[in-house]
Amino acid sequence: QVQLLDSGGGLVQAGGSLSLSCAASGIIGSIIAMGWYRQAPGKQRELVAAITSVGSTNYADSVKGRYTISRDNAKNTVYLQIRSLKPDDTDVYYCHAVVTPGGGGSWGDYWGQGTQVTVSS
Repeated sequence: QVQLLDSGGGLVQAGGSLSLSCAASGIIGSIIAMGWYRQAPGKQRELVAAITSVGSTNYADSVKGRYTISRDNAKNTVYLQIRSLKPDDTDVYYCHAVVTPGGGGSWGDYWGQGTQVTVSS
């Protein structure tokens, strides 16, 4: 079983910065990709940023230039740095990973429990 533990959310003033982190644990064969999604109440979860095992990144157009995703493969951890925060950044942010479990088997999608980011104006 694979678990993702995401953390780092909180209440921040507009213009400030925040860093989220997510650590994967359990019986892991390999982590193909990790990323972050965001979801507002009543809306679909949407991709914010993703990074592959070799460091290729992908960002939603709306966050390019302010969000930076990175990962530490040795720690099975992905990070999301957010700068120049805006009230529109307020959402629950979910960590996501595509993982091949240890011992073989097909890859699967895994999610963190979510961390709330609230930006005050």
